[in-house]
Amino acid sequence: PSAQTMQHIITLIPLDAAYHTAALQAVYATSPAYWDMYNLPGCPPDQAEQDLKAVAETPGRYMLGIVQRLDPYNAAAGGELIGVVDFRLHWPGERMAYIGMLMVAEPHQRRGVATQAWSLLQPWLVSSAGIARARLGVEQFNVRALKFWQAQGFSLTGESNSVRVGNKFVRLLYMERDLASG
Repeated sequence: PSAQTMQHIITLIPLDAAYHTAALQAVYATSPAYWDMYNLPGCPPDQAEQDLKAVAETPGRYMLGIVQRLDPYNAAAGGELIGVVDFRLHWPGERMAYIGMLMVAEPHQRRGVATQAWSLLQPWLVSSAGIARARLGVEQFNVRALKFWQAQGFSLTGESNSVRVGNKFVRLLYMERDLASG
């Protein structure tokens, strides 16, 4: 099958600064449209290092790598980091998870990778982490992300907040979803 039609076979793995900083930085670097949304010329050179450090210092925060098998028919062939999910458990409330980011490197976008990643994470949140509800904030100008999360069953809450990103303010629109409903 062609790369366009072949279903990605992915798994989620915990990222560790000692082993995954360079691979995460490469995912960020191959996602220039994300950084362009913030009027940045590209990914800051130490972004992965900063993010992994923040994850290690924040209780209940996790960063999982989205890993694609190099050979979909042979798990022993290894994999490539093609995306990341950043989330925090039991925050901002008990039994709630806050999804900080789900990013797929641009060469792998629009192929169902993010949907597969969410379909792996969501049941784990419920069964292993005891999470009943998920919350996230999407930049108001990120229409693709809004549509993606709506397709995953998230609804706008009507809440928003301006957050400082570099030298500009960005309005986040909050979305939530009950995870018990599948």
